[in-house]
Amino acid sequence: MSGTYLELEKRYQASSKALHKDGGEPLAAFRALVKAAGTDGALDHKTKELTALAISVAIRCEGCIVFHTRACLKLGVSRAELLELIGVAVEMGGGPSAVYGAQALACYDEMAAA
Repeated sequence: MSGTYLELEKRYQASSKALHKDGGEPLAAFRALVKAAGTDGALDHKTKELTALAISVAIRCEGCIVFHTRACLKLGVSRAELLELIGVAVEMGGGPSAVYGAQALACYDEMAAA
């Protein structure tokens, strides 16, 4: 990573905006999927975002971690909740996911302090 997580978030937002603007139907369908998947159902939106962040850590997706960390903060996820989800992600993803879990924690702390 180069720069702060807040800077990285801005870069990802800009590149994502350009991709979605020019991505046509496949990206429009993806946006619809994201919206539908986040809708409250048997699981509430907060639980779904926590799950998405845990998966992001387990699959080692830095951009996903930044995006879902911001979403979790907006939904009131506590640092304690984040630490528990990192534990689950490391259980599923092993040692490499521990590295990305540390990044998720650093991202959370930076965004929460801003």
